[in-house]
Amino acid sequence: MKAIVLRAPGQLGLDSLDRPDPGPNRVLVRVTHSGICGTDLGIFSGRIPVKYPRVMGHEMAGEVVEGGDSIKAGTRVIIDPAYNCGTCFFCKEGLFNLCPNGGLIGRDTDGGFAEYLAVPRKLVFPLPESLPNKNVPLIQVLTTCYHGQQRITIRPGDTVVVLGLGVGGMLHAQLAKAAGAKVIGVARSEWKRGLAKKLGADIVLPSDATTVGAVKEATDGRGADIVIECTGKLPVLSEGIAMARPGAQILLFGITSAKEGALPFYDLYFKELTVQNGRAAVGKDFEPSIALAASGKVQLDPLITHRLPITEAVESMKMLENDVDGRMKIILENTF
Repeated sequence: MKAIVLRAPGQLGLDSLDRPDPGPNRVLVRVTHSGICGTDLGIFSGRIPVKYPRVMGHEMAGEVVEGGDSIKAGTRVIIDPAYNCGTCFFCKEGLFNLCPNGGLIGRDTDGGFAEYLAVPRKLVFPLPESLPNKNVPLIQVLTTCYHGQQRITIRPGDTVVVLGLGVGGMLHAQLAKAAGAKVIGVARSEWKRGLAKKLGADIVLPSDATTVGAVKEATDGRGADIVIECTGKLPVLSEGIAMARPGAQILLFGITSAKEGALPFYDLYFKELTVQNGRAAVGKDFEPSIALAASGKVQLDPLITHRLPITEAVESMKMLENDVDGRMKIILENTF
């Protein structure tokens, strides 16, 4: 089969590999579309170490070729890229995303930048006809947002502030709106604020010195009930703490790589804030996420700004290096 193979940092190109044998309790999928994100860029650049050669790609949609008795050939599916052992303490507790023996397809094992992929049956989820394959890879990102919001409680009428309106932030805003919240989206980019407004955000604000005051003004001086931080930047988290009302919840969704930094820790105590983290997703997050996308409560298509053949994978990686207006999600079509 044909595949786009990473031989070393920055060395990504077309190659020929053996077609995988699914074996027992596994499914062979013909991959049709793959999404790319910051993790892929980290692998491509060498910042995230992998064993070479490696086939990247962890946001994947396709069609079943061989499924045995468990799923019919031709079934359109999305693949959960986070595998687990199923037998350790964490798996028995249902914390499959924390399994120390698990990993990520496309990073720890070969992924979706190939014609075919063999995966355990439990990682494959059928799709309704209303969801075209060209949009489906984005559901993998949606599952991580959905998983994060299961860690907090959003009540109808709550004011939810989403800090950072990248792909994850846009999905969080739509999920919060679907839960009945009043949504305030915050971003530096006017283009992103405009898109968030089109997707249902009630208020959009620039990220500057006026943001905290504007949030309090929009909430009768109390502050936000929930703050979802999607940038992974400590100064933005500090603003989130400042704009949260006493007794509020804060969801840390953006991955913070800083090992140290200043935060208003006293406010965490004084306001009695609840801080939650969300890491990846688990299998039970997929079916609700698929249903939300199928119902139209979460729109995927407006977030996909570029669709390219997979043979342009290198060019796609370079596009991710800069955060520019007019670019959101990039989907690669497996046109080998």
